Amino acid sequence: MLLILTKSIDKCFEKNSKFDMTPLLGGTDVVFSSLIHAFSWNPATYLHAYTCLPLRHSTRQAAGAILQDIADSGVLFAILMCRYKVISLFGAQKAVLHPDDMLLLSNFVLSSESFRTSESFSPICLPQFNPMAFLYAYVQYLEVDTYLMLLTTDSDSFFHLKECRIRIENVLVKSNVLSEVQRSMLDGGLRVEDLPGDPTLPSDSVSFRLRRDKSLQGAGSSTGTGRNNGVGGPAGLLHFMYRSNYLDQYVASEFSPPINSRNAQKRLFRAYQKLHTSMHDKDVGPHKMQYRKDENYVLLCWITQEFELYAAFDPLAEKSSAITVCNRVCQWLRDVENEIFLLEASPLSW
Repeated sequence: MLLILTKSIDKCFEKNSKFDMTPLLGGTDVVFSSLIHAFSWNPATYLHAYTCLPLRHSTRQAAGAILQDIADSGVLFAILMCRYKVISLFGAQKAVLHPDDMLLLSNFVLSSESFRTSESFSPICLPQFNPMAFLYAYVQYLEVDTYLMLLTTDSDSFFHLKECRIRIENVLVKSNVLSEVQRSMLDGGLRVEDLPGDPTLPSDSVSFRLRRDKSLQGAGSSTGTGRNNGVGGPAGLLHFMYRSNYLDQYVASEFSPPINSRNAQKRLFRAYQKLHTSMHDKDVGPHKMQYRKDENYVLLCWITQEFELYAAFDPLAEKSSAITVCNRVCQWLRDVENEIFLLEASPLSW
């Protein structure tokens, strides 16, 4: 609610306890409905982290370079996103953007079809940044699912931000960033079936970048998209989710059988959420590792100073094998971190 009204609404209630704020919230039903729905599928709601679109490091650098130029020219934050995934972002010096505010921003844009039809300039409050004041967000879709957000404190900066958007868009087109984004969306993210099988070999021998190139080359063949539609990874690994505590970013594997149905995904999401709550319970923890088993999954959570790892295995998986595979997952993610994380981002957490 602060996203729309700022915390200054408290003053209205202090002056008049019967103050009706309904007229101020007109037309925002879809925003709140979308955000409530996010709590049933989006890990960002409890991990307090954002996820990035997988891209070649050079592609992300090209996008980041022009955003940094714009941020240095007086824009508070310049954010390029594809759906709810970050492509690149930069902020003005000492400006810090909390992951929870990132979630609110992406939900604000994605929940309304009006942003897709034309450029927009809207007041918006980011509670973690400043709950008492509005920022002004210039939003423009550059491709079907790719959009640019430029945030400023100046309510009269529409035309300046429009010029910035034109500069950014020209650079992104010339450097093929937008086409690479579309390719990444078609190919998807990490899959448990692609976890390197031989721990004695370097993981980059089957790096995410090379795997993506190969699948793209086969996209036009008679076999379809070239994606591996397997039924799990080694030792019964079905899915994993990894949070970098330093970057405040997370990455999750793609859903594949037997958790490719909506109900199965919601069931896993709830299981992860309960595991996260248990791991961070201040009354009995926090814990460093937890192993759970039920009729649906074997769940393993491992928390260190550097990361949090949540993994789901087949119910018949053995604990020793699950731990071994989790170590391999961590090594794999380190090998491809340039492609799955925005490493240039400063820590965004509170």
